[in-house]
Amino acid sequence: MSEDSRTSCSQGDGPLQDRLNRDCFCIDVDEASVWRAVDEAAAGVISGQALAQDRPNLFSTGPAFLSQAQVSEMEAVVAAIESVAEVPAFQDAVLAWAPQAARIATGPRGAFMGYDFHLTPAGPKLIEVNTNAGGGFLNALLAQALAACCPEVAAVTAPRPLADFEDAVWAMFEAEWRLQGRTGKPALVAIVDEAPEGQYLYPEFLLAQAFFERRGIEALIVDPSELRVSEGRLTAGGLPIDLVYNRHCDFGLETPQTAALREAYLAGAVVVTPNPRNHALLADKRNLALLSDPEQLARLGVAPDLIAALAGLPRARLVTPANAEALWSERKSLFFKPAAGHAGKAVYRGDKITRGAWATVTAGDYIAQAFAAPSERRVRIEGDPQVRKMDVRLYTYGGKTLLAAARLYSGQTTNFRTPGGGFAPVVVVAPEAEAWVAEDGRLCAPP
Repeated sequence: MSEDSRTSCSQGDGPLQDRLNRDCFCIDVDEASVWRAVDEAAAGVISGQALAQDRPNLFSTGPAFLSQAQVSEMEAVVAAIESVAEVPAFQDAVLAWAPQAARIATGPRGAFMGYDFHLTPAGPKLIEVNTNAGGGFLNALLAQALAACCPEVAAVTAPRPLADFEDAVWAMFEAEWRLQGRTGKPALVAIVDEAPEGQYLYPEFLLAQAFFERRGIEALIVDPSELRVSEGRLTAGGLPIDLVYNRHCDFGLETPQTAALREAYLAGAVVVTPNPRNHALLADKRNLALLSDPEQLARLGVAPDLIAALAGLPRARLVTPANAEALWSERKSLFFKPAAGHAGKAVYRGDKITRGAWATVTAGDYIAQAFAAPSERRVRIEGDPQVRKMDVRLYTYGGKTLLAAARLYSGQTTNFRTPGGGFAPVVVVAPEAEAWVAEDGRLCAPP
């Protein structure tokens, strides 16, 4: 990038990461580099160029800046939630509203958990928890493209090598395999989702497939309706499957399309991760009504330090006939979300909800969550700085962070339809970086 194209990126008041998110345009994402990496990682199965044309807003044009303190606060919330999920009385409470398939414990903890946060002046606010969180493999490549084309990033933080990320991901899947009592390693993995080639994140399925094959494991990408149970084994095209990397959003395996997967899972004939129990204990949105209520947590026997760690969660309540009228009167300060929802579907912002949508909310399993405004990142669209909303996702396993990434968007929820929006790599600002700002405002390493 030329010197003329650089602009002041740290002037004004407030924490450095906020100023950088507002004014820094001197660090770019080399999107072409990302798509070349996708193309190479997919081993020629599909053209990265063709995927890029179909998904012009998958990757944002700039990074998101966070402080180490913000990351540490988010990680403390993640650790607390996963510890609470081990408390027997909490498990009893959430399994009472979970689907039947969640009642059995097969061992796996859930690959690629995702914890989504809004960054507020009062600290990070957990918005929701996701099993089978999408974007991990893509964001690992995105971070590398940022480092490759932007030497300025070295003034703030060194990106994690891609090999380290892949080693951690392999350790995750290997742990899931062993937690169900398996030895050796799986011979065949199935990456399962409904109509996978039509999914917006299909490029990631290709990356996951290539990842497994680099580890000497055959991997298939299949629709759940292609699965069969034969001679006590889950199969696809006649081939026996050892492990399912489950990306399907039928979290309880309750639909006819997932019948074979459910049968094999309940029989312990295949390792499934994430599985119905993982979702029930960690990601069912109704759980937020317990996690955000200190009094209920205390009654369930949750330790005081864990209750304190969750004190900042936005208050959530189950929508019931008894409280519907009160929640309607409070609606302007609330978000309404379906218990088993995903990808922002059927989510309603209270200050915009209609009476028709309210009928949907009161008729279904919904929660009402206190509104926590997202933070913002300004990006350049054809030279014009424009504001985009921002959330941050921690991809985790066993309560430990694998990767952090941001999503930029306009509108009510993340949508990958906003110019300048999409996944954005996270740059964690070093505390000493306040001293690394030149007189003209550019971020640069000290001499």
